[in-house]
This record gives sequence, C-alpha cells and structure tokens, in this order.
Amino acid sequence: MRPVALSPDGSRLFVANLPDAHLEIYDVDPYGVLSHAASVPVGLDPVTVVARTDAEVWVVNHMSDSISIVDVAAVPPRVVRTLLVGDEPRDLVFAGTPERAFVTTAHRGQHRTHPSIAGVSGAGDPQLTTPGVPRADVWVFDALNPGGDLGGSPLAILSFFSDTPRALATDGTTVYVAAFHSGNQTTAIPEPAVPDGFATSCGPGGVGVGVPGPSVNVDGTTAPETGVIVRFDGASWRDALGCRWDSAVQFSLPDHDVFAFDANSLASGVVFDHVGTTLFNLALNPQTGKLYVSNTESRNEVRFEGPGTTGGSTVQGHLAETRISVLTPGGPAVDPQHLNQHIDYTRLHTDAGADHASIEAQKAHSLATPLQIVVSDEPGDQTVYVAAYGSSRVGVYAASALEDPAYESNFDPSAVSGGHLETGGGPAGLALSADNA
Repeated sequence: MRPVALSPDGSRLFVANLPDAHLEIYDVDPYGVLSHAASVPVGLDPVTVVARTDAEVWVVNHMSDSISIVDVAAVPPRVVRTLLVGDEPRDLVFAGTPERAFVTTAHRGQHRTHPSIAGVSGAGDPQLTTPGVPRADVWVFDALNPGGDLGGSPLAILSFFSDTPRALATDGTTVYVAAFHSGNQTTAIPEPAVPDGFATSCGPGGVGVGVPGPSVNVDGTTAPETGVIVRFDGASWRDALGCRWDSAVQFSLPDHDVFAFDANSLASGVVFDHVGTTLFNLALNPQTGKLYVSNTESRNEVRFEGPGTTGGSTVQGHLAETRISVLTPGGPAVDPQHLNQHIDYTRLHTDAGADHASIEAQKAHSLATPLQIVVSDEPGDQTVYVAAYGSSRVGVYAASALEDPAYESNFDPSAVSGGHLETGGGPAGLALSADNA
C-alpha cells in the first residue's frame, strides 16, 4: 500500500519491512543520505506506514489484523499500543477535527464485534454469506484517544457497497475510500444457458445465438461448447460481438468504485462508478483538488483465441490496460487516462516480419501494475510520480497532462509527461521530500 513515509519534519524515513514484520527507521541528513537508526518489531505483513507526528508512527499490519502505534522518539523506539481491527487492513489516513484515524478492512465477519458500537453485536457478525451486505469497512478511531479497552475502541465502523476496500485519501475534511477488486460489470453465462453452436454475428434483434467464434483452433480441432462472458454497457449485457444476452442475466450488477464521506459527521457523499477493474491507490492533488486513482482495466469480455489468426479475438499482448483515472471530487466525473497509449496492440512480437526494435522501444516506455502515487508541491505545473511495480519503473507525469481530457490523444512517451525513472526492482511505495528530492 504505502510502505514508506517521511516524518513531518523530513528528518526520518520509516519503511515497512514486510517479510521480517518490522518497522525500519532511517535518519535523513540534509543531503538526503540515509543511515539506519532502529528496527521495531510490529505485526505480521506491515503494508502501510503513516507518521502522525514526528514522534508517533502508525503501522497497518495486514495479516495480524491490527495497527501498531510506535513511539519513535523513545530510546529505543517501541510499540506502545496495538489496535485490533477488521479482516486484512490495508490503508490508514488521519482527518477530521478532532483528529481521527480511518482504516480500511474487509467485511467478512471476523473481528467485526464491539459492544460500544450501536448495531454491532459483541456476539459476532454472521453476514459473510448474506446477499446485499456491503463488503467494504472503514474503522474509525479517535487518533488521540483510541480507547482504553484491549485492542482499542473504535468510534464507528462504516460500510460501503463494494468488495474488499484498499486505498484511502483525504484533504483533511473529506475521506475517499476505494474498492480493491471493484470489477467492471462483467459476468459469465454458464454453458447450459448458451445455445449450441458458434456465432460470427448476432441473431435477429441483435440477440446472441451462440458462442462467439471461431469453431476450430489453429490445428482444425473443434472447439468445445462453453459459457460466454458478457459486459453491461449501461443498457444491455453484450458479448464480444456486441450481441445482447439480457434474457440470460436476471440481475443487476453495480460498479461502485470510490466512495466519499465526511470525516467529522461520517455522512456519505459522492460515489464514483466505472473507475477501473482493480484499484491500487489514491492520491489527491492539493492544488487542483483532483483525485488520482492508479488502476488496471481488464478486458474480461474479449475472448482469448490463441494468436487470433483463425477469425477469433485474442488478448495476447492486451490483457489489461494500465491507467490513472482522474476524479473530480464534486463530480462524480471520472476521466480514465491510459498510460500506455504508445503501444501498437495490433502487432505481436510473434508476427511474421515484426519490427522487434519498435516493440522493444514501446516496452522501454511502458508501465505495469501502478501502485502508489505522490504529487509534488511545486508551484505551477506539478509533477506526478507513480510506482510501477510490474515494470520496475517510476512513471513521471505532468499534472496538467493527466488532468487534460484530451491527454490520451496527445500522449508523447518521449516527453516529460510520459517519462519514467528506472529502479533496481519492483517499486511498491514512494515518499517525496519537501524539496522534491
């Protein structure tokens, strides 16, 4: 999630050591040189580090279902409080007056008990298999007084109609929470409900009449009868050919991705739909107020038919798209920006006569698995950095380019707005100092 953080005064860097379950503390000299100062044992799988003050750091422990509050001013630094939260916590932010801590957890029933919260029974929460129950929780604590009970006492547990929350962001008064596997309004129609045979076009009235072809593979072997993946286009469920399958899908499937709520009243606000399929992280631009969401968009409805040379479609080389979606907080406007516009998806490296030099050049500017985003505080046109874990790079973009509705048509991978920094391995997190070092 956010495994690195600077202290507010910039003198220390805190890093989550996930495999060793420790918080690593580094001193930062005026030239940005790091020296290891201390190592503090915390919970299992620490994934997020947030410095509330220069002296206090909160660590989110994914597997321990807990928060470790670390006194980093003590000698030696040590955990002074452990808060028990819901299943698999991922992110944490501070917001509101008085200051509150907000923690994302999955709503699966485990640990979701506390007698001090109205409507939450101390006997358990058997809602794991109950239809219609929101699966995304945000636990709320008083940051200065998280409770005297063992494990702490949350002020509230908020629930949102999505599955497995991940990222949080805030401007201090509004908190934004994003689903992780938010989906993209696709579903599968089982094989018995699909007419036998293969189709290359729709039937009368645009209705699906079989599995989108081809009916044989490259060797001439007859394809088996299968189900069909369809996607809701706002009015109908359609397959890869654009044929309608409304009669076979007897339910509605929402696509709620990012939720806003008031940090003080906890009242729900704007809901953003169609942000992406898998949402990794959130970041607010403090100057423009725009919200950036790193995500990938899956092409579930496109059938995989090998190299696509027998009349069918293929997802070779184009399984998903790497994006930053730009949200307008007062919206709910959503503007997805595809970060790999320079790739020619019509060509494969296995094509006869493929221009391998061109393909390698495209790879050199490509980003995959976008995780944490940080935004510079420089005046004027800001710089946006995104940790591209899957390509071992840090993407570098101009904020004005990302927020431009015509960004995709104006994309230039050789420009600063499409540049990148090479790293030694898959970067998972970023921290930006006050002087942008």
